[in-house]
Amino acid sequence: MSLVERHNTIAGESAAWDGGMGSVGDYVALLKPRVMSLVIFTAFVGMMLAPGVLHPVLAAVALLCIAIGAGASGALNMWYDADIDRVMSRTAKRPIPAGKISRQECFAFGMTLSIGSVVTLGLLVNWFAGAFLAFTIFFYVVVYTMWLKRSTPQNIVIGGAAGAFPPMIGWAAVTGDVSLESLVLFLIIFMWTPPHFWALALFKSGDYRAAGIPMLPVVAGEDATRNQILAYSLILTPIAVSPYLLGFAGPLYGIASTVLGAVFFALALRVWRRRSGDEARKAAVRLFSFSILYLFLLFALLLAESVIARTL
Repeated sequence: MSLVERHNTIAGESAAWDGGMGSVGDYVALLKPRVMSLVIFTAFVGMMLAPGVLHPVLAAVALLCIAIGAGASGALNMWYDADIDRVMSRTAKRPIPAGKISRQECFAFGMTLSIGSVVTLGLLVNWFAGAFLAFTIFFYVVVYTMWLKRSTPQNIVIGGAAGAFPPMIGWAAVTGDVSLESLVLFLIIFMWTPPHFWALALFKSGDYRAAGIPMLPVVAGEDATRNQILAYSLILTPIAVSPYLLGFAGPLYGIASTVLGAVFFALALRVWRRRSGDEARKAAVRLFSFSILYLFLLFALLLAESVIARTL
């Protein structure tokens, strides 16, 4: 490489790292809007299932704060993970590695949103929910992103708790506490996360290997990952049916969750059986895609039954 080419390469890397002059769309991308939409939805379901009534304006404020807190977590995750995001094809076009926003701007943005969402939720709704939101942000950024993600193949198992807290925060916004019902909602998402994410990791393992992230397929191998996917899918099915068994969901949810769980497990079994080649990749992609629909339908059914019960 010539001196001029080396200079251009370093200059290009510096520009990608320093960023700056980001658009509104770039800042929205920092919030991980697809993840945020799931957070908003599950938090809303938690609020609707909770006993008691929250003023519609306060309910909207609570949802907005939970959404902004989730977005802040995403921004701080991108701030810390900027080095590995540049390496992985799935994340290389994010605002920081793409040179659109600097790490300093991202950090300031994330911290401002974190503090603002927590304080607003605490002042206008209740401080228990505000403290819960603060803990969730801390857990995702510090416990998962800074510690677990780069140190253990169990990163997504433990760290997945952060994504499972929103329905509990929504419940807490209404009641000021948590309960068995909100814990069950947490457990559904918590047990869903490993098979969902490991299915993705199976066909993106090269990215994680290149970035030095100890995801399960990289550390333990793809066969061990398939075993874990099958095990978690087997445990998930009865947990997902438990809202009906515990009496806070109706028979429609009970039947649908059983059928959806059977499909989920069948797809996980297909992943377990397909050990190599293009069929193995297709099986992992199918499970990953269906897992998103699966979780959405479970919470949509809970929401629909709640709305119907409130109108009768």
